[in-house]
Amino acid sequence: MKNLYYLLIVGLAVFILACQKDEPDPPIDPPIEIDETPFNLEYGNLPAPDIALDNPLTVQGVKLGRMLFYEDMLSKDGSQNCASCHIQEFAFSDTARFSLGVREMEGKRQAMSVVNMAWNNNGFLWNGSAHLLRDQSLLPIQDELEMDETLESVISKLSDSKMYRDQFSRVFGSPEITEEKMSLAMEQFINTIVSYNSKYDQFLAGNTTLTESEERGRKLYFQEYNPFFPDQSGADCQHCHGGDNFENDQYMNNGLDTDADFADIGREEVSNKPEDRAKFKVPSLRNIAVTPPYMHDGRFNTLEEVVDHYNEQIKESSTVDPAILNTKQTGLLLTAEDKVDLVNFLKTLTDDDLLSNPSFASPF
Repeated sequence: MKNLYYLLIVGLAVFILACQKDEPDPPIDPPIEIDETPFNLEYGNLPAPDIALDNPLTVQGVKLGRMLFYEDMLSKDGSQNCASCHIQEFAFSDTARFSLGVREMEGKRQAMSVVNMAWNNNGFLWNGSAHLLRDQSLLPIQDELEMDETLESVISKLSDSKMYRDQFSRVFGSPEITEEKMSLAMEQFINTIVSYNSKYDQFLAGNTTLTESEERGRKLYFQEYNPFFPDQSGADCQHCHGGDNFENDQYMNNGLDTDADFADIGREEVSNKPEDRAKFKVPSLRNIAVTPPYMHDGRFNTLEEVVDHYNEQIKESSTVDPAILNTKQTGLLLTAEDKVDLVNFLKTLTDDDLLSNPSFASPF
């Protein structure tokens, strides 16, 4: 009887299984194909940027770079990303004098703005230690004072993410993640962070007017220093901060310290030339009002302090720029009203669209 019972049970199970419909195989995801749709870069009335021919902007490439820019996996403990020190509302700079890394340790220099990098062609960072923007994009990841992570570990973490494998496939035609691909994608995104619609840009386009104080400041900004005719002497800012991007892409000593007080050798660290000691990258003044503190070491908290420095506090040294040292004897001859007007003009260089553009915000 037991055998008969057993056979009945087995037969019933076979019957039930035979009556069931075959389950379909799970669908196979279609392969991710490369998408080379060009990215349309908007830059207003600025001259066309010189985008690297080996890394043209694509919609998917910019998207991947933006994802990486805001990706916490780039840091050792998952607490920081590029945007932690390059904050959009501060024109992608940091209002801390020295940014804190994952170890809560201070960086060596004030975080530079990464706006309008597509118009930069003479090295990156304060001392120019990164030859290309793609090189610069990987340095904070490996700096123990910043993200304190290895590229190998970052690649491993990103490779575990289907989202990233798929996006790398869309950009490069392969899910394989490498440091070179990461750097190219971040270079693409940063090149799209463009500031071109400040009040001053609108003024140049004839769409707005400057206040009386802003207009006086504008004239002072572009007027040359002239100690022989004080009434006609200006602040002479355009020699270093000129052109459409308000910079000259050079490394200069602007009279902050004497030789004895040099605490940072600046460009000399890269060039190994004594004549480059204490020279630093001349930054763009676009959005300068929202990027305090100022100078490579963040020593000045306000624009008023900066103006005071150039007006009456230039220090003589062996590498100070001659044009700046030329003003030391008399100062720039700016009155109290002149200083106010000059600062008011500098505030017209703020691009509110840049500071709130959702295209530059976190995609997560």
